[in-house]
Amino acid sequence: MRIGALVPLTRPGWIEAGQHLLAGIELAVRDINDAGGIAGRPLELLVRDTAADPQRAAAAVDELARLGVAALAGEYHSVVARAAAARADALGLPFLCSSAVLDALTDRPTPWVARLAPAQSHGWQIYADFLLGAGHRRIAVAVEPSVYWASGTRILRDHVAPYGGTVIELDARALAPTAVCDELVDHRATALLLLVGHPEPAVPIVQAVRSDQRLTGITLGAPAGQPEFAEWATLLGDDGAGIPFLRYLPERLGPLGARVETALRGQLTEAPSFVAFEGYDTVAVLAEVLRSHGADRTRTAESWAHIAIEGTRGRIRFSRTPGISVWQWAWPPVQVVDRDPAEPRRFRILHSG
Repeated sequence: MRIGALVPLTRPGWIEAGQHLLAGIELAVRDINDAGGIAGRPLELLVRDTAADPQRAAAAVDELARLGVAALAGEYHSVVARAAAARADALGLPFLCSSAVLDALTDRPTPWVARLAPAQSHGWQIYADFLLGAGHRRIAVAVEPSVYWASGTRILRDHVAPYGGTVIELDARALAPTAVCDELVDHRATALLLLVGHPEPAVPIVQAVRSDQRLTGITLGAPAGQPEFAEWATLLGDDGAGIPFLRYLPERLGPLGARVETALRGQLTEAPSFVAFEGYDTVAVLAEVLRSHGADRTRTAESWAHIAIEGTRGRIRFSRTPGISVWQWAWPPVQVVDRDPAEPRRFRILHSG
């Protein structure tokens, strides 16, 4: 029984996210095989590095389809997952997307693709609610060109506008970090959201804002989750604390989640991110599908509506959700979290949705 895994493991992909995603996927495969595999057959994992390249991901889908995988798992970057989903749809190859959140994962409704991560419109509206609840109405975004960042900006603007909120776009390509600071002062922004890549230019922007005496009271935010990973704290130290981000974990893990957390911590030699749990849950779902329906791709695609399993973060079921073209877990738990300024290795839950 073969499944393919798509993960970013080299630059310009977000390597740390890819490593956590793969750690969760690999742990789940080991657990399944230690328990006897799928109907006595071991589960074999074929891993392909997407390097955050949509064309490379599409080519990997073609290759894995030729190698006879029963289904695909993984991918972190939304634009890359979109390319993989389009190719999987065209080939009739089931794809369970682990982490990418872009609402329009495919251009048309498809039976072949399902997703564990919450849609961007769901998670980012929760983040917007957090900002509004904290009193922010003049919200700046340092943004790079991307379908994903443009979608996030639109979600934020549409959600805060009825409450008198304004979203001010700052082009992170055209503005140096110090110029971003000048724009924040000129626009009287009370919050700056980092809709940019990590570590560049996110880290220099944070450093510039933190060192600018004019911006002492401004709130920095990173809804896409950059501060979740250890590299963020390593590069920024205390400057990286107190920056709220979205995390897809419950307030407390159940028995399965706690066991998986312990195993992942040993495997990664650091605290596992929510992305590692997404990887584990992806394989757990696919294993259940394979046990019930075998390796037949068509039967797998027909099974999304009937899946109901206990994952590491709650009970997983898929449904057709308005505005979402793929089968969707609606919804995983969503938190707004930051690193505690008093102890940057510790996370604080600021808001839940």
